[in-house]
Amino acid sequence: MYIHWVTYTPGDIEIERTQALQEGRDLAALLPRFEEAAAADHQSPTWQAEARALMDEVQRLPIVPGYAFDEPSDLESIRARRGPGPALGAMTTDEAVLLDRLHGAWLGRCCGCLLGKPVEGWRRDRMHGYLRDLGRYPLDRYFTAAVPDEVRQRYELDPRSGGFVENATCMPEDDDTNYTVTGIAVVRHKAHGFTAQDVADFWLGNIPLLHVCTAERVAYRNLVHLVPPPASASLQNPYREWIGAQIRADAWAYVAPGNPELAAEYAWRDAIVSHVKNGIYGEMWAAATIAAAFRTEDPLEAVRAGIAQVPERSRLAEALARVIAWRVDGADYETALERIHAEWDEHRAHDWCHTISNAMIVVLGLLWGEGDFARSICLAVNACFDTDCNGATVGSVMGALLGRARLPEDWARPINDTLETGVAGYHRVSLTEMARLTLELGGRQRWGD
Repeated sequence: MYIHWVTYTPGDIEIERTQALQEGRDLAALLPRFEEAAAADHQSPTWQAEARALMDEVQRLPIVPGYAFDEPSDLESIRARRGPGPALGAMTTDEAVLLDRLHGAWLGRCCGCLLGKPVEGWRRDRMHGYLRDLGRYPLDRYFTAAVPDEVRQRYELDPRSGGFVENATCMPEDDDTNYTVTGIAVVRHKAHGFTAQDVADFWLGNIPLLHVCTAERVAYRNLVHLVPPPASASLQNPYREWIGAQIRADAWAYVAPGNPELAAEYAWRDAIVSHVKNGIYGEMWAAATIAAAFRTEDPLEAVRAGIAQVPERSRLAEALARVIAWRVDGADYETALERIHAEWDEHRAHDWCHTISNAMIVVLGLLWGEGDFARSICLAVNACFDTDCNGATVGSVMGALLGRARLPEDWARPINDTLETGVAGYHRVSLTEMARLTLELGGRQRWGD
């Protein structure tokens, strides 16, 4: 029986090799076995057993001497390795203002996700070709399949896709928004003292296996086999630094608005179910950035507040600092975009789905978007890679920063204030009501410092 991301292939073995090298593992003794595994018959049970054994051995390998980064996964060590952050402005004490910004964050996340949803998996030649053939590059509005027949055929558009704007009656189900609702549900049932095991138990009881992907699906398998967090994240999991945890960040910011450190702690509790190192940092950074957006109107300040919650000498912090430096040095959007694509190959699954490549694109959208909601989400999706995830994260930050009242109605209209999910008990919900619930769960004592 084959189940994607649980039954391994030679491609997964190559992902494991790349991941281990990026982590600084000393792979010298295992490289011949990686080569043998890549050439063998992966459909045999013997090969599957060997692949799992090889991944187990990787976890026992030391870090090479002189490795440039310092990347723990436990919270105490992460906090000890943080750098300085900006001094944020005061948190609002006006409940109506906070509710508006929470509503904006929910809606902004949905708008960005819907924008990127129909082109998830498109590479630059396809997306940019589509846009240029229609005379609308760079991206400036939702995607549509209502295009000339030759364009529809050239780019293999499916007019029935729920992601195209003419088909939208709400925000359709997506894993990005499923996880946002999941976080709220966990806090609703377990309060602010929830644990990683509470998150794991919620997954098992409320989210079907095939509704989760990559690292989450491996972790789900491990949980079913009674492997608890944090071991569930590292056992035979080649996707352990992929984007899956980063897209789960938003709810933790929504229940800790204005408090980046607390939002990052909540994100850590969630991330260790399925991720390690930069996979964890991505969720902590995103949660802290969104939480900071409730206390500033400067996207750069929010991004820097997020970076301040992860190890200063991590690959993620170093990569995001470089993107900020490009902006400060005056690089234009296209130059910055080319630099990211030169560093990360969108045609390799590991690069396309990695936390760091996509976090760089989130920062690209936020900084070159210049505080404009539509421009920010469009520039993030226009960059390709994981389009719906990056559009959603940028939309969440900008929605928290601007508030619902300042979001453009032409972007809000297709959502109809409604979200569909695959989470039990939340299959069709109102964004207005989710914002009110989030406000209630956050609690005044949790706002700000």
